[in-house]
Amino acid sequence: MSRRRADPLRSLTADERGVLEHLSRAASQPASHVARAKALLAVAAGRPYVEAARLAGRRSGDAVAHLVARFNRAGLAALEPGHGGGPAPAYGPAERERILAEFRRAPDRERDGTGRWSVATLRRALRAAPDGLPRVSADTVWRVLRDAGCTWQRDRSWCATGVAVRQRKAGTAVVVDPDAEAKKS
Repeated sequence: MSRRRADPLRSLTADERGVLEHLSRAASQPASHVARAKALLAVAAGRPYVEAARLAGRRSGDAVAHLVARFNRAGLAALEPGHGGGPAPAYGPAERERILAEFRRAPDRERDGTGRWSVATLRRALRAAPDGLPRVSADTVWRVLRDAGCTWQRDRSWCATGVAVRQRKAGTAVVVDPDAEAKKS
């Protein structure tokens, strides 16, 4: 007989069970998410951690125990992978918002030396600003913009996804796609 579990799985809500069942059969989701959903469903069915790991295509029952503990704390967010090692992220939400605020500001040709933001000019402006980020890298700027849903254009500038500036007879018009958020995910 196996020993008593230190952190047993809490009872699943109907919504959580539905999401886990759907995810466990999904072919379009990442394999790690599917395996975690299968392991959690097996544990919820009363199977031991080692058997749940085997059913999910994993080897370690300890990993399932850690997953169960994480699920008890965070709910369905436990299916997402955590930080994968390496140095901790240097820029938190406040710094990311500072990068996006600078991006949303229209560049000044005299002060910024450009009429459109590129990664390099945005990095230069952030480093030079008194309240800026003196050590920000181009890679960090690029990642923050990509995470915010902005895309790199052929004219070497960034554009918010779902927003386009069109030329009309009466002048320029800003066209907004109402389904842009749904298309991003």
